[in-house]
Amino acid sequence: MTVVLGEQALTGARMLRMPNYLLKVTRVVLSHKLRALFILAFKFMSFASIILYWRKMEDAKGRVQAYSLPVEIHCARSVPSPPYTVAGGPSPSPGDVFFVETSERMDPSYLFTCAVESAARTHPGTRVVVLMKGLACRNASLPHHWGFSLLSCFPNVEIRPLDLRELFSGTPLAKWYLQAQQRWEPYFLPVLSDACRIAIMWKFGGIYLDTDFIVLRNLKNLSNVLGAQSKYVLNGAFLSFEPKHKFIELCMQDFVENYNSWIWGHQGPQLLTRVFKKWCSIRSLRSSTSCRGVRALPREAFYPIRWQDWKKYFEVVSSSELHHLFNNTYAVHVWNKKSQGTRLEITSQALLAQLHSHFCPDTYNIMKKEAERQ
Repeated sequence: MTVVLGEQALTGARMLRMPNYLLKVTRVVLSHKLRALFILAFKFMSFASIILYWRKMEDAKGRVQAYSLPVEIHCARSVPSPPYTVAGGPSPSPGDVFFVETSERMDPSYLFTCAVESAARTHPGTRVVVLMKGLACRNASLPHHWGFSLLSCFPNVEIRPLDLRELFSGTPLAKWYLQAQQRWEPYFLPVLSDACRIAIMWKFGGIYLDTDFIVLRNLKNLSNVLGAQSKYVLNGAFLSFEPKHKFIELCMQDFVENYNSWIWGHQGPQLLTRVFKKWCSIRSLRSSTSCRGVRALPREAFYPIRWQDWKKYFEVVSSSELHHLFNNTYAVHVWNKKSQGTRLEITSQALLAQLHSHFCPDTYNIMKKEAERQ
């Protein structure tokens, strides 16, 4: 009886033991399932981020019409002197400061106006050129808006149409732009902005700034320079290059050859980081921040507050802390993608309110008047 039971147990064990080939098949199936689950999870996260991005864009559009300000603005006496170049003269020369609006919006926000005003004040002898796509679709003059009225007080500010076909003509981006118009892309406006800035740097040179910067000091002593937003990534929200620079040419080539519009930042910060590493023959930004005539300035120069800490702009700080925080800073990036829609108490000692007060006082005064009306 014992022997029979032992044999039965042994037979059962053999039956339960899975053959090697079945084990291998099971492992392969499981690995494929895990891979499929990972791909599905990645696609879901990508889709969710795209939906969130577009919801934020729609919310921002809904908030734009909240101003009840007068169209006409009386110019303050503290505006800078006219630039040495004559308005209406030749096309933009090397050394101009450029801002770009790639959407068709024609109602500049407070931050947009502050960015241009701060640049105009810190560069009184330089043309500050604002290129707007919305103007290219209009045959008329600038629309009646307090922002344009305020910026017209600065003789060195010029607001011009953004003709994208003309801008990209003669560059590797021309063919890309024609093809991109024929398909839907989730982050097309940011990608278009990435393309515009490198095309402007290539054709004209000078200084490019995103419209969510507040400029603290003159940038004219910077040439062939960009900024690091962290130890690992560069950012193109600020660029300063000579026209026809080889580094920018490589950026345009990489833009087309490694194009992927479905990953946020792939055509912007990641592109500049890739090209800079190739330019310097390095694997990490820690290895070098300057080579072959191109410099990457440390985070404090343009991104003293990390994008993860954007809420700090709305926190109260003392004047001494403000000075210490931006002691080594040329211009402050406000991370509008994160901060837009956040309520700013303009009369408070919030960090962003103090920046407005010091570096774009005309915009600041308009904001105060609007706050008093509410």
